[in-house]
Amino acid sequence: MQDRRDVAIVEDNDALREGYAFMIHGFDEFQIVGTYSTCEEAIKNLPSIKPHIVLMDIEIRGGMNGIEGTRILKEKLPGTEFIIVTVFEDSEFVFEALKAGATGYVTKGANHTELLNALKEVVKGGAPMSGKIAKMVLSCFYINRDSPLSKRETQVLQMLSVGKTYSQISEELFISKDTTKTHIRNIYEKLQVNDKAGAIKRANRDRLI
Repeated sequence: MQDRRDVAIVEDNDALREGYAFMIHGFDEFQIVGTYSTCEEAIKNLPSIKPHIVLMDIEIRGGMNGIEGTRILKEKLPGTEFIIVTVFEDSEFVFEALKAGATGYVTKGANHTELLNALKEVVKGGAPMSGKIAKMVLSCFYINRDSPLSKRETQVLQMLSVGKTYSQISEELFISKDTTKTHIRNIYEKLQVNDKAGAIKRANRDRLI
């Protein structure tokens, strides 16, 4: 028999976590090596376990979300593949999780066959995801060369798009908050929009970030 792949689960819903574990126990190719209800618990334990695959919930209540959990764990476990567990397959959260290091995703409520196929696809080097998410991922690698934004303005807008505050942007780019505000005003003016939502929508449409 071929070696079984080690799988860990991070999911705050007890019924779902136990359901996935039950299904995976029935697969000859895989075995469960840990189940956790929080990212903090997973971060504490998984680096020593080094599972091949982690099923990661995105929206974990009462603690770190799955996007940040994936980002931290991927740094500690570069050889581990992360599969996002989500309700909405076309969610921006899925896209952010993929950018954080996840390989693909399965939807909550996935049946026995769907879960097995996703795990097998990851083992083969694939990335289980819908066409819409795949297009979003590909667009991440292409930024419009005719963008009206400067390099710094593009950086600021990218940070705004993932929820960074003015203070966080200022700290990470080593600029004053007033300078950050000036960049944002210039972004709005160049993109002919009035707010952050409009700027992000225009940037995604025209592939500016």
